[in-house]
Amino acid sequence: MKIFYDKDADVQNILNKTVAIIGFGSQGHAHALNLSESGAKVVVGLREGASWKKADAAGLTVMPVADAVKQADVVMMLAPDETQPAIYQQAVAPHMKQGAYLAFGHGFNIHFGQIRPPAAVNVFMVAPKGPGHLVRSEYMKGSGVPCLLAVHQDPGGETACVGLAYASAIGGGRAGVIETSFREETETDLFGEQVVLCGGLTALIQAGYETLVEAGYSPEMAYFECLHEVKLIVDLIYQGGIANMRYSISTTAKYGDVTRGPRIITSKTKQTMKTILGEIQSGRFAREWVLENQANRPVYNALLQQGEAHPIERVGETLRGMMPWLQHDKLVDQKKN
Repeated sequence: MKIFYDKDADVQNILNKTVAIIGFGSQGHAHALNLSESGAKVVVGLREGASWKKADAAGLTVMPVADAVKQADVVMMLAPDETQPAIYQQAVAPHMKQGAYLAFGHGFNIHFGQIRPPAAVNVFMVAPKGPGHLVRSEYMKGSGVPCLLAVHQDPGGETACVGLAYASAIGGGRAGVIETSFREETETDLFGEQVVLCGGLTALIQAGYETLVEAGYSPEMAYFECLHEVKLIVDLIYQGGIANMRYSISTTAKYGDVTRGPRIITSKTKQTMKTILGEIQSGRFAREWVLENQANRPVYNALLQQGEAHPIERVGETLRGMMPWLQHDKLVDQKKN
């Protein structure tokens, strides 16, 4: 595995190009602003709406997607995965310059064949290993979030150099840019989201909360023990690994950790993880998600509404109101980004 830093990148490989950022969500706003402040010429391609107003208010040049692509030497696709194929077919593919670079922040659509660029197009990926709001906040501090770099097509022979320069300009070279492939990034990313970071964690939190409340304990105590304090533990793991967390907690907590944890995450759980990984590797999950979007997301919307109605959300809203410090230095401000 190769790891690159700012010293390995010639940032002029991106500063001498016009970069079109397609999308202005979490990653889009961070890439656009970081690139611009690094000295790159940036245009943002959007349809009119709330995102257009946010990008314009941030001082960026905003225009329809097709117009942005016509100007660009590098087109970075940062719209949601499910909207990218249509955007590419309708507004990107017909207008790309000869010799231009098509870039992605996640490998989903290339790896699963939803977007198939012609062989003459240079294709790379720069995927920060953190949400866009963190990419932006760390850049503003003079730091950066590690990035993954992959090359899918390289007819021009300089795609890796341009990709590395892009990663450096958004702050990734300050922390480290790790070489990977579209397949590896896509499949590990989906797996991590589904079984640990999002799906596994939220299901574990809700099940723990429900268990305590159903046993007669107060919802407030259940919230603190099963949700609020997750951050305290995760911060310790984030900063120094699992051993660092265990060094910090009490011996009682540590004993409960090593003896009871394996009773929750059992061999059966791990087998289910392997099944989910198989669904990702085979393309089954990708096909399911594409069909879900084609059907206007009935299952997706129903499950999100069900999650938002969970009692832990109401209890949490009340308790967070007692902790005003949580509002300070928030990574996400939905009015701005």
